Amino acid sequence: MRLIRIFTLMMITVMYSNQSYSQATEFNNPIAEQRADPWVYKTDTGDYFLIATVPEYDRIVLRKANSINGLKEAKEKEIWHKHEKGVMGSHIWAPELHRIDGKWYIYFAAGEAENIWNIRMWVLSNSSVDPMQGKWKEEGQIKTQKESFSLDATTFEHKGKRYLIWAQNVRGGDSGTALVLSEMKNPTTLTGPEVILTEPEFSWERVKYNVNEGPAVIKKDGRIFVAYSASATNHNYCMGLLWANEDADLLNAASWNKSPGPIFYTSEELKRYGPGHNSFTTSEDGKSTIMIYHARDYKEIQGHELSDKNRATRARKVNWTKSGFPDFMQNEKD
Repeated sequence: MRLIRIFTLMMITVMYSNQSYSQATEFNNPIAEQRADPWVYKTDTGDYFLIATVPEYDRIVLRKANSINGLKEAKEKEIWHKHEKGVMGSHIWAPELHRIDGKWYIYFAAGEAENIWNIRMWVLSNSSVDPMQGKWKEEGQIKTQKESFSLDATTFEHKGKRYLIWAQNVRGGDSGTALVLSEMKNPTTLTGPEVILTEPEFSWERVKYNVNEGPAVIKKDGRIFVAYSASATNHNYCMGLLWANEDADLLNAASWNKSPGPIFYTSEELKRYGPGHNSFTTSEDGKSTIMIYHARDYKEIQGHELSDKNRATRARKVNWTKSGFPDFMQNEKD
């Protein structure tokens, strides 16, 4: 586990200084009802694709529009369904859509039909120009060094190398999930080493469950940022932030810094409960950073939080401070 640097607290103070609370970009929120763990991919031609977890946890769906607001009314298509037996048979969670070397890939988590919590990371691929078309091929499981509960894979490229970040139970028992980073040989294979970037250590990461999950990567002004989510998926769900210098050795845990407090969390005043599991995209003009995330508009949940269907996909602009850090505007409405 990397050490949190002494200057982290000072950096957090700087990163939230000189904040600007203006937000001109308007969204017709929620962008999608009953869609959790949302991921939006924007193509070079300006098409937006939304992929997310459905409350039945049984399939992968995709929708396409030429604007973020357009995703709200876009026709949704089921592109893959869970297996009736064996692996990929339950808990179809957190799909992400990526375009790599001219081919589409979907990373997602799935349990087994007979053992629903035996969750691992899986990959689909599609050679079509449009991911709404063509046939999706099952590429198999992403194999990690430790065979254990694994989910929420995301991938990014940096300086000619491709990396995967995911959440995994690396300590066993009820230790929860940490975020792990590895270099990739290809879009479906890790080369290692597998480096733990963060584990649940602060109280806000350990409410009901010990959770670091849902990583989302954004690069800007010489830094690589990883937003992630923590705690149970009720009103305690919230987001933290990691960052490293773009010239640092990303596979050295000491290269990464961690916010000691959450950077986006429940607001009773704004009726925003349990925000998290986000992705990043850009506005239609490419000038603004847009965060896509899920939240509920009420606090009290009947039964287990995973049985509540009403995590909705939302969009909001992210500003940037003068010191080069993302400003999630905690006290501002969407």
